[in-house]
Amino acid sequence: MKKYQLMAPGPTPVPSEVLLAMAQPIIHHRTPQYEALFVEVRAGLKKLFQTSAEVVPLACSGTGAMEAAVVNTLSAGDAVAVVRAGKFGDRWLEIARAYGLDIIDLTAPFGHTVDAARLADALKTHPEVKAVLTQHSETSTGVLHDVRAYAAVTRQHDAILIVDAVSSLGIADLPMDAWGVDLVVAGSQKGLMLPPGIGFCALNEKAWRKTKTSTLPKYYFNLTDELKFVAKNEVRFTPAVSIIVGLREALRLLEAEGLANVFKRHDRLARATRAGAEALGLELFAKHTPSPALTAIRPPTGVDSEKIVAAYSQSHNITIAGGQGEMKGKLFRLGHMGYAAEFDTIVALSALEQVLADLGQPVDFGSSVRAAQKIFVEKS
Repeated sequence: MKKYQLMAPGPTPVPSEVLLAMAQPIIHHRTPQYEALFVEVRAGLKKLFQTSAEVVPLACSGTGAMEAAVVNTLSAGDAVAVVRAGKFGDRWLEIARAYGLDIIDLTAPFGHTVDAARLADALKTHPEVKAVLTQHSETSTGVLHDVRAYAAVTRQHDAILIVDAVSSLGIADLPMDAWGVDLVVAGSQKGLMLPPGIGFCALNEKAWRKTKTSTLPKYYFNLTDELKFVAKNEVRFTPAVSIIVGLREALRLLEAEGLANVFKRHDRLARATRAGAEALGLELFAKHTPSPALTAIRPPTGVDSEKIVAAYSQSHNITIAGGQGEMKGKLFRLGHMGYAAEFDTIVALSALEQVLADLGQPVDFGSSVRAAQKIFVEKS
């Protein structure tokens, strides 16, 4: 028997405390019991998003929250600038196209980022832009975009900044109010340590003003209507009740650890994973600031990365992820987000050494683990 390990960049493992909370008998969503639960969840989400604004949960995936952000703030024919340097940047592009938006495509090679100065130039050239769409952590490439710098640009412009934080919320610092990010979307299955099933939208006053003029069609994803219910600790439609119960427990865990410590933990895991990969002579895929959520790694020359993903699964019962779309076969991704700790990284790296050896690659056994442990014994 081989113990199963989930080390993909989402969904991520769920803590036992959260699983046990979700295993309790289900409650009805229009009862005082649910209302009391939601009071605590509302307050916890504001702390997590680092905002005084309401955070609206939706029974959907992170992509549903992305779509909700678009249809609630824009109208057909509106111009949007899309920061696109990965498959989830592509997703913003696809959503914008589906709703008839005029797209200014700020693209960069996968593994790279789009500089804030380029965004500033685009907004000067296209003053009609109504929104900037970007990721914070681009899950497909392991790159962290400079959202703080993007926000500094959009604060000087009528356009709102809409940020996909699905793989950065509760992982990398994203102080929504302090940075002036207008709309943040996220999902439950990564830093929040929950099963998939809840999307989140947090809008500041600038973003809420955009909802008053938006004419794109919406019904289930009507955030203005949702907000009326959230403000009363009620729900408009049936929520993902059991996951909301788990969310309360997950928020308690994050608060007990402290957000600053949560960010430090993810940074240490990411730096250790990168050091371990490089100790094996492997190249990191990210050419700019790497994300603390996951590490994208190029395979050895001549090796299809899908063989590495398969070997993790077949030989070690560990699930990791490969490349998406045009990156398939060119990289593999190790997740270290959410319910992850130092010895999870040690397991992932020691398995990588065995996988590479089984694929006929020369391996200095112990080198990746040694490199990671040097990171872990640092005092800060």
